[in-house]
Amino acid sequence: MEQVISVSPVVLSAPERGLDLQVRISAPIKGNQLPVILFAHGYGNSLDGYAPLVNYWAARGFVVIQPSFLDSKRIGLSPDDVRTPDIWKIRVADMKQVLDHIDDIISVVPGLSERVDTTRIAAVGHSFGAQTTGMLLGMRVIGEDIDMSDARIQVGILLCAGGNGGKDLSEFAATHYSFMNPDFSGMKKPTLVVAGDKDISPLTVRGWDWFTDPYTLSPGPKSLAVLYGGEHLLGGISGYLVTETSDENPARVAAVQQLTWAYLRSAFYPQDSAWQEAARELTQGKIENKGDL
Repeated sequence: MEQVISVSPVVLSAPERGLDLQVRISAPIKGNQLPVILFAHGYGNSLDGYAPLVNYWAARGFVVIQPSFLDSKRIGLSPDDVRTPDIWKIRVADMKQVLDHIDDIISVVPGLSERVDTTRIAAVGHSFGAQTTGMLLGMRVIGEDIDMSDARIQVGILLCAGGNGGKDLSEFAATHYSFMNPDFSGMKKPTLVVAGDKDISPLTVRGWDWFTDPYTLSPGPKSLAVLYGGEHLLGGISGYLVTETSDENPARVAAVQQLTWAYLRSAFYPQDSAWQEAARELTQGKIENKGDL
């Protein structure tokens, strides 16, 4: 485990979104050939969120880049703003802009450019951010003839990603969120799906198993981690001492930290058995796999 350096905000000009894109970058102060994690926050959060995950990953050999999306509470975009219906698309465009300018972002940390391996890039997201990440991995929205996948992303992790649309949506979700009709058939890249078996959402008429749909409805290779007792914040992954955490559980957060790090290690370095070891050691959940990692 290494010490971590974090720089924010790194500002990217984005006139087409009406507001500059702000980004945080976190990295270990030592190490070479560091792979990259591009992280998408959940609705209302920001580049300052998810420290329990970001610090863990960065301390163990990853460079983590976190953009703030237009739905961040600190931006305070009005529901009546003309951009609001398209925020789900703008989020993906923001992630692509980060990829377009990844060398510029990395260069703000002195000496980091020579230590990063930008041929190994993962996308990770939680909740709304998992939907954003899914789009980069090849998921599409039914009724929208648009492919927003990105070849620069090799592997992904979806934390509490929404499931099937249509009849599985609640009346509220069906009325207000037309983008919640995913087609997972094109999401072919290696992906870890993480769900909690106490995550009951007002967006669906189904139970917690709705959050496993990205695993069951997509082609392999995929892995599924179900955490016993986990609600939507999986024990508190969105930050330290956050008030919205209803299932505060440090052990569950530790499980998410270990599983996500291990999955990416083994995905990027197939000779590394970190994922297999983490799966064996999991005591408060279960793992399923399909296809080869």
